Amino acid sequence: MKYNPEIHHRKSSRLKGYDYSQDGAYFVTICCKDRECLFGKIKNGKMILNNAGKIIRNELRKTSEIRKNMKIDYFVVMPNHMHAIVIINNSVGAYCNTPLRNTPLRNTPLRNTPLRIKFQSPSNNLGAMVRGYKSATTKQINKLGNTPKNPGWQRNYHEHIIRNEESFEKIHDYIIYNPQNWKNDKFFVQ
Repeated sequence: MKYNPEIHHRKSSRLKGYDYSQDGAYFVTICCKDRECLFGKIKNGKMILNNAGKIIRNELRKTSEIRKNMKIDYFVVMPNHMHAIVIINNSVGAYCNTPLRNTPLRNTPLRNTPLRIKFQSPSNNLGAMVRGYKSATTKQINKLGNTPKNPGWQRNYHEHIIRNEESFEKIHDYIIYNPQNWKNDKFFVQ
C-alpha cells in the first residue's frame, strides 16, 4: 500500500521538546499486539508467568546491566502487557548523547574518500531502552515458539513522566496491585 498522509499519520505521544535521556523517573507500559495474552495468566490475584513471561521479566531485570544510567525500580508483567518505572540517572558515568560517527562512503575503492556523517539515535534514552527491550524479547520469544518474524509487541509504547513523589507513589501502588485488579484493568481480555 502506498503511503497516504491522510490515513497513515501517527501522532507522537511524546512530550514535544522533552529530553527523554535526562535524569528522572518514567512510567512505561508496553502492550502485546492486539492485546493477545502471551505472557501467562492471572490466578487468584497473582501473575503466573509462562516461558514467554519469564523472558519478559528477565530482560527487564537486565536493563541496568545493559544501560548503566538506567534502573528498573518497580515492574509487573501482566498477561498482555508490562508496566515499569524506569529511573534514568546520568551521574553514573554514562552520557546520554551518542556522538556523530564518521563512516567512509560505501562502494568506493579509494581509502582517501570524503567521510559521510551518520547520525545515530541516542543509545541511553527511554526510547532506545524500549526499542532494545522489545527487540531482545521478541527474538527470544520467537525462538522459543518457533515463530520467526512475529512482532509480538504493538507499535510504540505508553510513557508518563513522573514529576513528584505523590505521582510516584500512585504509580508504584498501581504496578504492585495490578495483578489483583486485573479484571478492572483497561487491558483486560477474557
